[in-house]
Amino acid sequence: MRIKRTTPRNGTARRTRLIAVATGFLAAAAFAAPTANAGDDGHTFSAAQLSKVDDSVLKADVPGTAWAVDSRTDRVVVTVDSTVSKAEIARIKRQAGSGAGALTIKRTPGRFSKLISGGDAIYGGSYRCSLGFNVHSGSTYYFLTAGHCGQVASTWYSNSSHSTVLGTNVGYSFPGNDFALVRYTNSGVSHPSSVGSQSITSAATPSVGATVYRRGSTTGTHSGRVTALNATVNYGGGDIVYGLIQTTVCAEGGDSGGPLYAGSVAYGLTSGGSGDCTSGGTTFFQPVTEALSYYGVTLP
Repeated sequence: MRIKRTTPRNGTARRTRLIAVATGFLAAAAFAAPTANAGDDGHTFSAAQLSKVDDSVLKADVPGTAWAVDSRTDRVVVTVDSTVSKAEIARIKRQAGSGAGALTIKRTPGRFSKLISGGDAIYGGSYRCSLGFNVHSGSTYYFLTAGHCGQVASTWYSNSSHSTVLGTNVGYSFPGNDFALVRYTNSGVSHPSSVGSQSITSAATPSVGATVYRRGSTTGTHSGRVTALNATVNYGGGDIVYGLIQTTVCAEGGDSGGPLYAGSVAYGLTSGGSGDCTSGGTTFFQPVTEALSYYGVTLP
């Protein structure tokens, strides 16, 4: 899998292996009805065995892959994008050794890549991302976005001409995690606790199968369902992110950092994926609860 890449506004890729941030960062994946290649023999695997197989996929180190343990089927479901060859799939199975039967391989079209208010566009350097959620610590206000966005810019603006500053990075965590915190420095900018017109009052972890919504500066608002929790994604080039929410929501470049939510509950920040909002996608999200805890901030 690859994170939707950050794409400079001039159209050239600053880091081709990273997020495409056209007019905002977003991680989206084209999600086709995948076919299972393994793990359909009815054998039951223990939690320890599944954990070992999960680790083996990481050790195989194949870019364009994402995986998570599915407790309902007792399998490690590995989703591979269009860049992953048959030989690389064979490598994943070899690495799993005697646990290869616990693997279920699913293909999805497109390539996994990294993407960049609640859903509103934010601009930094030559890139565009999306604002995730407004948060605060006491009377100091911040916003959360994707860590891969924080990696490519330290000052963020509300417009492409960089004439209206929003704030500066406090810090970012990527790879491993994919979140960043930006402190507002412009007192004339409002920071409501909302995504569009939807008020956001709390944060939580969604359940598998739940319907969720994503908003981004490139593609607006789209819905889908949660297909896995605690997923790991290998975007390539050493950019591996853990503990992600996997969904069927679509996304495109520039949506990165945008919010995942349902009703008034915040769930995540757009990380990456494959596909688009015409054909569909598989998109991964950084759980927002982890970012809130990491920085010691809360929703307004």
